[in-house]
Amino acid sequence: MVNLYEVEIGHVRRERLNRSFTHRAYVWLVDLDALPRLPFWLRPFARFDARDHLGSPERSIKENVNAWLAARGIDLAGGRVLMLANARLLGHVFNPLSLYWCYNALGALECVIAEVHNTYGQRHAYLVRPDDAGRARVEKDFYVSPFLELSGEYVMRLPEPDEELSVTIALRQGGHTPFSATMKGHRRPATPRELVRLLVRRPLVTHRVSGLIRRHGIALWARRVPIVPRSGR
Repeated sequence: MVNLYEVEIGHVRRERLNRSFTHRAYVWLVDLDALPRLPFWLRPFARFDARDHLGSPERSIKENVNAWLAARGIDLAGGRVLMLANARLLGHVFNPLSLYWCYNALGALECVIAEVHNTYGQRHAYLVRPDDAGRARVEKDFYVSPFLELSGEYVMRLPEPDEELSVTIALRQGGHTPFSATMKGHRRPATPRELVRLLVRRPLVTHRVSGLIRRHGIALWARRVPIVPRSGR
């Protein structure tokens, strides 16, 4: 199973300064047992490397997911894992959020892994147990933004992708929602022709994601939003 989703991503900040932005992109949904096999001339534009995700770069992404789950007492017994993420494009990738829907051998959803990357080159994975509507809550324990406290909880909606993709992450702190992010889009066939179309319409998409996040941070800094010091997490 390999699909592309053409998406609109939105970020909203409501603490000290109201600010929001949206941008259009595309993301991949891939089965970790059957990663895309593209024509050689397209491979530089879509690579999936273990070094870009949780675990050891010496193992496959699926092996790393299984090892991470095993350390938490979860055995998929050979079940499939679907990963929603950006691919490495011309040597660059940045995934603010990668999601892994993890299924057991009977095909039932066992859990979701939400892997967060920050702009300091760090990453952290959360074990998520969504209800039947895809809703879940997890405590925040990883430094992402220099403008948000390391406290509170994430309220997530992570329904399994189908024809439509709809993901929502909201940070709750002290009864308020200082930050929320959404990703909504439509499934597209992962054919060479469709990928070329998206590469033309959304060029250098991973570079653009990195640039937009940094530009947003500079704008907050310029408006004198207080900076929260980064710890080791």
